[in-house]
Amino acid sequence: MAAKLKKGDTVIVLAGKDKGKEGTISSVDPKSGKAIVDGINIAIRATRQSQESQGGRIPKAMPIDLSNLAMKDANGKPTRVGFKMDGDKKVRFAKTTGDVI
Repeated sequence: MAAKLKKGDTVIVLAGKDKGKEGTISSVDPKSGKAIVDGINIAIRATRQSQESQGGRIPKAMPIDLSNLAMKDANGKPTRVGFKMDGDKKVRFAKTTGDVI
């Protein structure tokens, strides 16, 4: 099945503590159905000091479920993603505006 949300997409959070915030997807895990979005779902993790990095309490973006994310359309509103054939290529499009993504 083709991915509706991909790395680099700008998304809006639909549910959870960060509802209404927007960010860019930095990675997607299709097996677990989760994505890591920059600046969203931040948790503080304690890490040990190493030769290259300072230790302490470091904020880290945690995975968020794909069902709680929606693509941002041209108008800045959340939209669902559909697929259609553009000639012989399968392309993603925004359901609200019909624009090809």
